[in-house]
Amino acid sequence: MKNKIELKRCLFYIGVISICFLILTAGIQFLEYRSYNRQYNYKMEAILQKVQEAYPDVTGEEMILLMNSSEIEGQSFLEKYGIDLEKDTALMQNQKHFQIYLTVNIGMLALFAGTVIGVFLRYNQKKDKELEEITRYIEEINQKNYHLKIDDMSEDELSILKTEIYKTTVMLKETAEQSVKDKEKLKQLLSDISHQLKTPLTSIMVILDNLTDDPDMDVKVRADFIRDVKREIVNINFLVQVLLKLSKLDADTVVFLREEIPVKKLIDHAVQNVSVLCDLKNVKIERRGREDVMLVCDFRWQAEAFTNILKNCVEYSTENDRILITTEKNAVYTRISIRDFGPGIDEEDRKHIFERFYRGKNAAAESVGIGLALAKAIIKSDNGAVSVEPEEPGTRFDVKYFTTTAGERS
Repeated sequence: MKNKIELKRCLFYIGVISICFLILTAGIQFLEYRSYNRQYNYKMEAILQKVQEAYPDVTGEEMILLMNSSEIEGQSFLEKYGIDLEKDTALMQNQKHFQIYLTVNIGMLALFAGTVIGVFLRYNQKKDKELEEITRYIEEINQKNYHLKIDDMSEDELSILKTEIYKTTVMLKETAEQSVKDKEKLKQLLSDISHQLKTPLTSIMVILDNLTDDPDMDVKVRADFIRDVKREIVNINFLVQVLLKLSKLDADTVVFLREEIPVKKLIDHAVQNVSVLCDLKNVKIERRGREDVMLVCDFRWQAEAFTNILKNCVEYSTENDRILITTEKNAVYTRISIRDFGPGIDEEDRKHIFERFYRGKNAAAESVGIGLALAKAIIKSDNGAVSVEPEEPGTRFDVKYFTTTAGERS
């Protein structure tokens, strides 16, 4: 019976009607009994007075005793006049009153039955209307119309059902909107991937056509072409690997092995990964801050993130420049700042720098604009956050890892 408010209300009305009917019926029965007694007593009083006048020797006690006796000697006096003692009444007024009261009782019973049936019909009509409305809601949802509003604030079972349907509608609407966004995002992503693969594949096709069309090509030129093909294949492989990593992060299938590691070890590994790029531009990497800071994270994935950030800083640095890495720790987080002293990143570019395939105005020619997007996804998935701030000169990346214990997972 929980939350069946309409049914409870219907049963309450029927209960009240039944009690009223019983009280009214009892009242009518009481009036009927009083009416019969009154008519009978008045008539008996008149008869007894006549008898006593005619037979003074008959006492009142004898007449009362005779009236209360159940024995009849000989043939009934009334039967001589066609009145059956078992079926008929000698008082015609009682017969008339009986017919009136019988009619009233039948009318009361009919009224009671009609009222109860009316209450149930009203209850079922309201339920049918609500069920029809719920059916319409569901049909609208099936037609992908999620702009529904339910204002019923009652708490009966169908209202609760409508509320749950409304919640489901809101969820489906959000899901549908998100699905549209995901489709647009996927469409854009496929377009970006196609664009990024088109250039190296075209270069490879052109080079292979040259090699095929000129079998007598100079050995040095042939070697240069083969190196170009290899370089383009390496770029394609890099792009594919990064996209696979991003896909794993998007699908939430990466299990981070959280362990306590020295920040110095993490930075050393990332610096080693970009050492060749640093040598090409003669960029020096300097460090400041604490050397004893420990960090709870997945070493392999976080090394990947810092490598991509450092690579970006090297690409934006000028010849013979430097990069500064600062480490600090407090009770809330561990912060690792990486700053380059290059020309800086345009303000408009900073708004989009962590978006996939976004390339800034001063980006290197070989950049595909996906490294920082991967870095942010990795850091965020491992209980961290990354931001970019302008410096004078250069740009600073702030990576914050919020304090956790080795046994916790993000």
